[in-house]
Amino acid sequence: MSSTGQVEVKASSAYQHSFGPLAHETMYAPGINGYSMEGKSFDGMDKRPELKSAFDIGFKSFNTQTGGAGTAGYAMIPVYVDPQVVDQTRKYTPLVELFPRVTNQGITADYNNITAKGGAGTYVEDAALSETNTTTDRNSVAIKYIYAVGRVTGQAVAAVPSYILQGFNPAGGASGSFSPATAPNAKQFEVLVKTREIREKEEDLIINGNASTSGSTHGVTGANGTEFNGIITAQSTVNKVNKSTSALSLDDITTAVQYAFDDGGRPNLAVCSSGVYSDLLKLLTAKIGYLQPQQQVFWGFSAIVLHTMVGDIPVIPSMFMSNTSGSKAIYFLDMSVWEMRVLQDLTYEELAKTNDSQKFMLKIYEALICRNTAFNAWIGEISA
Repeated sequence: MSSTGQVEVKASSAYQHSFGPLAHETMYAPGINGYSMEGKSFDGMDKRPELKSAFDIGFKSFNTQTGGAGTAGYAMIPVYVDPQVVDQTRKYTPLVELFPRVTNQGITADYNNITAKGGAGTYVEDAALSETNTTTDRNSVAIKYIYAVGRVTGQAVAAVPSYILQGFNPAGGASGSFSPATAPNAKQFEVLVKTREIREKEEDLIINGNASTSGSTHGVTGANGTEFNGIITAQSTVNKVNKSTSALSLDDITTAVQYAFDDGGRPNLAVCSSGVYSDLLKLLTAKIGYLQPQQQVFWGFSAIVLHTMVGDIPVIPSMFMSNTSGSKAIYFLDMSVWEMRVLQDLTYEELAKTNDSQKFMLKIYEALICRNTAFNAWIGEISA
């Protein structure tokens, strides 16, 4: 709303705009008194340049860049930061939830297998009967320790506002969505990030873990011997269909599943790289024409399904498997023989206070076991 009328101009205000801090009756333009007999001016006596600068500042228009000395950018406009934070490094971690988690007592997971049976036979009447021997074998897998450590300074706790970690928690397979998580303060923000870090490390270990060397490259690479064997190392060359850097075919899938079947396995889950997942989609689309490959909902998310001699096998793409031509692979797993043995599940714990900060850790004690790799099969060295 605007109005018109008389404006009262204070003499002191007008004086200050013209002469700034100069006292009353101060000479600011010395005239002839500012020059020597030789015509040279005395520096500093003429104050009009200074007064002009003060006048310009006083009458400068108020705009988006109005501000004092040393102010960078738009001084009078506050910064409004988007409360949503997106994790550009996020990974799907479906296998962490799909592999059965089984409690474990002690720092090793121990189990027995029957490796050979003596067998039954046919005999004549009143024949001498001799017993046959059953052979068993004890297996022991060491529990491994996974940590994610964080620290938040006191200043961050006091100053950082709440944020929404947009698309932070993955819902499942290739078509699953990411859901947001709310971090009301800096401490909770860091705890949520470390929780994702430890889940992603678990997923990488399930695929690439190596108990002898360090196969997991996601996050912090531990010293040799600190990992458990993942799928790739555990399966080794057992029941492998070697493509020798050639393209995948549907016949290869039939062959691999048959290998597992002939050794007593019944695969019910397939895990592959995103490149192999795309290859399968192309193969299935070409086979059934214009129709889309059948998709069904497994464990709360959609997956393509392979119809095999042992039944339907859903296929899960992994973000932790190689898409390099000649190194791509797909694994067919009998989940009845896979377990994640857990001595202690995900736990939060405060650490010793460091200066003006809060330090904490998240930890898991666990190890992946496969009671019999012959129940599984895989296709390796697939080309682009």
